[in-house]
Order: sequence, then C-alpha cells, then structure tokens
Amino acid sequence: MPKCTRDHRCDPDRRHFVRVHPGGLWFTIPAVDYREQFRTLLAGEPGILALAPMQEVTDWAFWRLAARYGGADVYFTEYFRVYPQSRLDKNILRSIVDNPTGRPVVAQMIGHEVGELVRTAKELRQYPVAAVDLNLGCPAPVVYRKCAGGGLLRDPARVDAILGALREALDIPFTVKTRIGFESADGFDELLRVFGRHSLDLLTVHGRTVREMYRSEVHYDFIRRAVEAVRCPVLANGNVYSAEKADEVLAITGAHGLMIGRAAIRNPWLFHQIRLRRRGEPVLLPRGHDVLAYVRALCEETCDSNTRERSQVQHLKRFMNYLGLGVDPEGGFLHEIRRAQTRADFFAICERFLDHDEPMPLEPFKLSLQDRDVVGGVMH
Repeated sequence: MPKCTRDHRCDPDRRHFVRVHPGGLWFTIPAVDYREQFRTLLAGEPGILALAPMQEVTDWAFWRLAARYGGADVYFTEYFRVYPQSRLDKNILRSIVDNPTGRPVVAQMIGHEVGELVRTAKELRQYPVAAVDLNLGCPAPVVYRKCAGGGLLRDPARVDAILGALREALDIPFTVKTRIGFESADGFDELLRVFGRHSLDLLTVHGRTVREMYRSEVHYDFIRRAVEAVRCPVLANGNVYSAEKADEVLAITGAHGLMIGRAAIRNPWLFHQIRLRRRGEPVLLPRGHDVLAYVRALCEETCDSNTRERSQVQHLKRFMNYLGLGVDPEGGFLHEIRRAQTRADFFAICERFLDHDEPMPLEPFKLSLQDRDVVGGVMH
C-alpha cells in the first residue's frame, strides 16, 4: 500500500480506491465496499461488536494487532480534530486508506463549529469510510472546555444545528457517539429528541455523564431509554469487560450491539470470547504466557524503532494502564510498570508477573487508584 498522503481518494462508485500520484499518475487499488458492509451490519441481527476510538491508543498499528486476535466487526478511528483551517491528520487517515482489518471503518470527528465540521465531513466522505461519526462524549477537560466532545451536551441547540447540517451534507451513513449528559442526565430526553430529528444511522451511548468520567457505575437504564426512543440502531458502551458481561448488557439495554474500548486493550481476545459464548462454545481464557506474548507483540507492532528507548517505554505504558488493572488484585504490576525507564526493566517486570501458565480472566480488579488515573477507570 502506498504511503498515506492527502492525495488518496475514493472513486464515485466506491468499487476502487484511487490515488493521485504527485507526478500525475493515476492508479487503482481494489477495495471492499465498506459502506454496504456497514449497512448490512446495521440491518442484521443484534450483536454488532465495535472497537471504541481511543486517542493515541487505537491507531493503525493497534488495529492490525487486534485483528489477529479476532477483532471487532467495525472500527472507529481516533477523532479528527476540527477547527478553522484544520486538515485531516495523516496518521489517523492511514487507518482508513490502509485499513488493516478488512472491516468497516467509521471516521470520527470532534469540534463545535458547524461550517468546519461540514467541510471536514465532506472531505472524509471522499475516502473509503463506512460512515462519519460525531463525538459528543469525550470527557477530557482539555476537550470539553473548548465546547467540543462532551462539552457540546451543555448546548442542545448547537447540537441540533450541527446534526442538521451534517445530515444534510452527507449522503453516506452518519453516526453519533454520546454520553447521557454533562453534569447530570436530566436533559437526556431532550437530547434523544434532538437525535431523533436527524435520521441518524447509528447512535452509540456511553452510559455515564461527562462529569462521571469512568469512575461511576454505568447507567444502563439510560441506554435502554435511548433504544426505545430513537429509530436507528443503538450500541451500548461502558463497562463491558467479559463475554458474560456482554450478554448481560445486551439483555439489560436491548441494544443492537456493543462498543468496547479499554477492556479490549486489556483483553484483545474479548471480541472472540464474546462470539464463542454467543455460539454456545466454551470461552477460553488466555494464560500468563499468552498475555506476555501480547505485551511483546504490542512492543513489536506499535513502537516506533526510530524513537528513543524511554519514549518507547512511555508509549507501552499507555497500554499497561489498561492491562494492569487485570493482572493482580494488589496492583503491584501497575505500580512497578509505571516506574520502568528502560525496555529491560519493563520486560523484567512483565516476565515476573506474567511468565506463568495460569488462566487470566483479565477482568478489572478494584484497585485503589489516584484521582488522576482517569484513563484506568476501574469501573470500565
């Protein structure tokens, strides 16, 4: 696959992927019709499994690795930041133009200016994306303080205007990922009415407010409320950490499927385990050696060998923040791995905790974390 550039485009009938060479040479690369594949998933039986977008974690390299463990049915990109004069991030764009999964890709945007979001959505529509998604759920203060992500939930009128403009601009599937409110869920019914006015193709609901971050229990009753209120399929998101929990959440919410993020980082076998349970087959648990091999694969697949050793170790710690919650109930692994500075130290710790043949459910232990440990989220 050629190196990703802004000159990649999708031909109008979406049967081929077209690249304009800087020298003017045109050539085509056969591509799957991901939009039709996505529409088939939405119209099919309940049980869609989606990998959630996680900034600087679920990138092209992680997608490629996740697909080897069974993978999701559909993948959502890290969000494209949208602002005046913004351009599509080439690193995120690679996940679209060089899709390593063979499954539909949904391109997610984050921003608050109607015109800029419309402009970016039209740009994304030219690429082989199955759909364009608007992020209304990111709880990071650096995002919501700019009235983007979950911050938009404080302004339903602006959400209404954005959704109307995007729906009018797009002739491909258009989706939304949201939380149930900002400070509280008191305005969720109003948000559902807004969503219902704009013919969404899919709504993903994370069952917490923005302020709750990842610390509270998930309010699955609000996801069920969304299922009952909107005409489009709904994905349930939040605290799906095992195949058994997946069945429980689908039963409680009546959702068409699940979006899973941090639990899939901790346990890349999770999507496969859910499918095994659905078929009535035994759910196999990885053993310590398997998890250790996964950590080594993370290093091999996602680390940039051209960066400094310390930078590579810091990069791996992003994944360990999630994996570590399922390693030991005392939190010793997480405590030690966060202090590793060299690859030798890092893998010595991993071997000490994971070089064994015992089954590992990789479900999160309720560890005592610091307030800043919002990404770990023991409730997720």
